[in-house]
Amino acid sequence: MDAERMLVNFFYAQPVGHAIEALHYAHGHALAVPGREVSVALNAATATELAGFCPFVSATYPIDHPFLEPCADSAARVGGLPRDWDWVVDDTRRHQPLQYDLFPGMRDYYSASDGHLRAAVSRSVVGAHRAGYRPHQPLRLELPAAARSAAAARLATDRAPAARIAVMPAGSSDSSLYPSPSSWLLILDALTDAFPDVQIALVGRTARDERTSTAVSGGGLAQLRRHRSAPVDCFDVPLAEQLAVVEACDVLLSPHTGFGLAALAVATPWLTLSGGRWFEYYFNHVPFRSLLPDPDRYPSFTQFDPAAVVVDGEEGPRTPSMTRARIREDLDRLVTAAQELACGSLPYERALTEYFSGLKDVHRGDTSAIWSIDSVHLDHL
Repeated sequence: MDAERMLVNFFYAQPVGHAIEALHYAHGHALAVPGREVSVALNAATATELAGFCPFVSATYPIDHPFLEPCADSAARVGGLPRDWDWVVDDTRRHQPLQYDLFPGMRDYYSASDGHLRAAVSRSVVGAHRAGYRPHQPLRLELPAAARSAAAARLATDRAPAARIAVMPAGSSDSSLYPSPSSWLLILDALTDAFPDVQIALVGRTARDERTSTAVSGGGLAQLRRHRSAPVDCFDVPLAEQLAVVEACDVLLSPHTGFGLAALAVATPWLTLSGGRWFEYYFNHVPFRSLLPDPDRYPSFTQFDPAAVVVDGEEGPRTPSMTRARIREDLDRLVTAAQELACGSLPYERALTEYFSGLKDVHRGDTSAIWSIDSVHLDHL
């Protein structure tokens, strides 16, 4: 009997985190039906190679199609997708009108895929119970041995560090949504003082192309590279090797970024300087801390609405939660969180409970404003 074939049809924005979302759903659907062949369709501009680190993915189909702009030849661009499946499950965002208003290319892709794809059993959305799905399962990427060997060589040192902390100073959005380089120097100072012989690894991507890059200036990155902790510079090495570096670290420290979801997928705890437009919404059975800002002083989490921006002295434009004042005030919290994650003293379930309690407070008790993949939050509010 032929194996059941499912396509996880997940064309969305290119940040790495959205590729991880797709693979998380593919994993849950694969686990629910043993022997099922699960394939994924992803934006070609995202890190499609991540699917190659997931043995449960049968095939990957990169979709070369605009996301932000309308597309006049969508039908031709989806022509490389096999037409016939038992199940097709789409990203749930395709049913949100706001998404189509904001991203006409996404609208055109799903319109074309509706005409192209045929599902013998049914078409549904990712995570749908009727499609066979196991929610909140731990996703783990199986990185290539060569990447792990290269990361080990890059991190090799004569003395065993007290802790290894990977630092991604920014995501791919506007630089105002992330701490300034001088704020990062404060953070690196605090970590260096708190952890004798700490090893810092800087991760990110400076290239500017269709993929995401790190919103930090060349001058700012140079400042971080010169820090007295002598960071290991892992910027611009291949993604698999960067993930292997993060896998070898005790903690990833960053503001909100999709790369944090990838860190969780290699089982590395994620310490987030939370704030800006988006709160953290993906949880993968790995301890984590999100340092939530004071909502009265540092308003955040506008989501699709623009974030408020202030002029932070010489730091330039910053959203309030990423100003130097906020960073300075939270240094003690940051160090404490880094210590508990690095030593492994924080249980995953406690991390969830305390995070959602704090997130509820930030939203002034309005739990309707909170969401998460697989609705993990509902058991903790």
